[in-house]
This record gives sequence, C-alpha cells and structure tokens, in this order.
Amino acid sequence: MTHPAKHIAGMAPYALSKFDIPNGKRLISLSQNESMRAPSPMINDAIDRMINNGALYPDPEWTDLRSALAEVHGIDADAILCGTGSLDLIGRIAHVFAGPTRSILAPEHAYPFFRSAAEMSGARFDTAPEKNAVVDADTLLQNVRPDTGIIFIANPANPTGTRIPKRELQRLRKNLRDDILLVIDEAYGEFADHLDEPTFDMVSENTAVLRTLSKAYGMAGYRVGWGVFAPTIRAELQKVMNPNNIAYLSQVAAVAAITDQAYMRETCERTAEMAAAATHELSTVGFKVYESFTNFILIDLKTADHAISAETMLLSEGVVLRSQAGAGLPHCLRMTLGQQEDVSFAIEILKKWKQENPDA
Repeated sequence: MTHPAKHIAGMAPYALSKFDIPNGKRLISLSQNESMRAPSPMINDAIDRMINNGALYPDPEWTDLRSALAEVHGIDADAILCGTGSLDLIGRIAHVFAGPTRSILAPEHAYPFFRSAAEMSGARFDTAPEKNAVVDADTLLQNVRPDTGIIFIANPANPTGTRIPKRELQRLRKNLRDDILLVIDEAYGEFADHLDEPTFDMVSENTAVLRTLSKAYGMAGYRVGWGVFAPTIRAELQKVMNPNNIAYLSQVAAVAAITDQAYMRETCERTAEMAAAATHELSTVGFKVYESFTNFILIDLKTADHAISAETMLLSEGVVLRSQAGAGLPHCLRMTLGQQEDVSFAIEILKKWKQENPDA
C-alpha cells in the first residue's frame, strides 16, 4: 500500500456544514456565506454569446478578467493572479512560502482554511489572541517567532465579521520583519470598501492582497478569486498554479459581473440593511451579535452547550447555520444573510429557543 506524506496523513479533512435535516423538511442553508441574490443578469447574455466555445481551453493568462479588474480598481493588470476562489490562492501561497522551517501565523479566530493551508504545506500553525473577536495588531506582533514566514489576516474577518482599519494593517506591516509575507484576505472587502481606503497600494515584495467574486458578486459557483502581488511573489506562485485553473465560461461570467458594478454595490447595500435588521431583532430578545461588515452575522449563545442546543432546534426545522467550534468559538453560530424569508424563519426559531432558554 502506498502511504501519504506524514504531514498529510495527520490532517483532518476540511470541515464543511453537515446538512442532517429531518425527512420532509426543506433545506435552508444559511451556512456557506453565499449571496442573498443571484449574480448580475449581465452574466446570462455573456455566457449565451460564448456558450459554443466550450471546446477551447480557458485563457491561462486571464487577460480579459485581469483587464476588467484593473480598470475597476485602478491597479496594474500585470500584478494580478487569478485562482479558483481565493482559497486556491491561499493554498498556493502557503505551498510556496511556508513549510517545515517557515511557520504561519494568524488571529485566533481566523478563517479555518488558513490552518488547513499550513498543514498541507507541512508548516506549524500559530495563532495570536483577538480582542472581542477583533484582530489585534499588537498581539500578532507579540506572537511572531523567528521562523514565522507568513501572516494571514482576513479583513473583514471570517467567521467573526469584524474588521480593522487600514492604518492598523499598515502599522502591523511597518513593525514586521521584511522576510515575513503579510497576506490580507479581503474576500468580503466589497462590503466594507466604503469605510476605508483600498489596501492595494500596500502590495510589495512582502505584502499581498486577495479578493474573490464568490461573495459580493454572488458567484460562488463559478469559482473565481484573484490577488495582487509584487513581481517576485507572482513569479514564484505561477510555478505551482494550474495553467488552466478557471474554466472558460467562468472567466466570461466574471468579466460580465465585474462590469456591472452598480448591481454589486446594490447587493452590498441590501445585505448591510439585512444585517442591521437581523442584528437589531436578535439583540432585542437578548442575543449578543457581533458587528458585521460581511454577508453574515455571528451570534453568541454564551456556552458551547447552548450553541449545540440552538443548532439542534434549527436543524429540526431544516435550517443549517454554521457552528464555529473549529474557529475557537464553540459558543457561537454564524448565520449567512441569504434569502430574506429564510433569514426571518431562522430568527423566529432562535427567538423560540430563547424563550425556552431565558437564562441563556
């Protein structure tokens, strides 16, 4: 029998939501942070025009996609690399710039795939405490070790939904060693772009910025992510990337979606309104809900047992939220801001649970 590499054999599979709902119940998934509505209708026309080109390999240079991104964000198209979601790029970065002699550091409630990427590369994964579920630059600096090679930060963060301002990221970068690669994962960046200056000007030989079209653009099923990198970083990453990673029609759809900025901004505005309403409604009956700058909210149930109890009641009605035990928050559930009727239904179940558990 062939045996896997030791560091792979010791890994646990990446945990996704379990859809264990009763027979006869409609599945309501509010666990994957999918968009509250379909992507721009401009995608349909674009795909219709190109549907017969499926026999062709996709453009390995993502030429039209990079051009569209560069125009919208005012950046150099040559600085962009694209992947099958930002998750793909995270894995490639860890593969190239971490390993048995170069560890990875992240905030304690970081996106769990950061840990998976570290484990796949054979790197040790370290964490730094947060303050009230918010990334803290000072504790990150305090937890840098001699072999730290990469720091991953999601901003806005997943699963907390919180964010730190650009000036804190700049302060962090200023106080890090030059040989540490700072990766700012802005998968939810469009939901907070109106609050701060873009971070793309921070990109250098030791800083990279990632984004995705899965969230604000509603294109999770198309698998399109991208990042901005210095030439030296970009050249090394391209060595380990699949040259035909993003499917032809996904590239076509992505260009159309990026062109429709008004639709994307409307999605973000409607999502923010839903977040504010859901937070208010849950807070009114006694739940603690963290301030969110994303398309989900994090609900504090106080204890792990309470979280399991509330999750069980939700599942009994076909509603799936995301437990956050894997992110060091076993007392919390994360709820995607999906279809309004589904979110409202989930809130009513949580209210019922609260009535039955008044001390929670």
